Amino acid sequence: MNTEHKLITLVIADDHPVVLEGIVGVLGAEADLRVVAKCRTGAAAFRAITELKPEVAVLDIAMPEMNGLEILIKLRTEGAETKIILLTAHTTDRQLLSGIEHGARALLLKDVPITDLAQTIRSVVAGARCFPSDLVEAALGRLGVANAGDRLASLSRREREVMGLVAEGLINKEVGQRLNLSEGTVKIHLHNIYQKTGLGNRTALAALLLADREK
Repeated sequence: MNTEHKLITLVIADDHPVVLEGIVGVLGAEADLRVVAKCRTGAAAFRAITELKPEVAVLDIAMPEMNGLEILIKLRTEGAETKIILLTAHTTDRQLLSGIEHGARALLLKDVPITDLAQTIRSVVAGARCFPSDLVEAALGRLGVANAGDRLASLSRREREVMGLVAEGLINKEVGQRLNLSEGTVKIHLHNIYQKTGLGNRTALAALLLADREK
């Protein structure tokens, strides 16, 4: 049986050689995963992703030249389809929420078993978003945001569709294209969403929706 089409291609980037080789070694031993590039700088990772177009890129947040978040944002701006998983020893609210806002598919702390990374990659490819729920809820709490279900209950079906695409990191124009709406109509929906949820920016919207989905 030919399993070639089932392979998930990966770019791995971390500026610590031991960590990088450890990740590559574990993932490379998985039959359905293939590492096509390993990088020690953000610039090298960005070049590898744009040239090789892997299905998934696993990026350390803290790297020289370009950090993982900068790569994520630049790739998103350019419309790249590679799914991004962020790795970090520890994360701030800003890093966590920025990753969610700009469409990262997952964030893993480096103290989790490395075998969890392989399963997270498979989950991400299947369409999931994987963020530590306790960290997301804590970050929302520090933003003064609570009761996700209550805040979302008043949204219409269309408003939920708009909010869902915003949470994926799409800009207004892209949301409109997906839903066959004008950019102006998307802005009106967003205004109504902000009014109903009591939130003031896309970051909080994306994090709130993610927290609600994980309950």
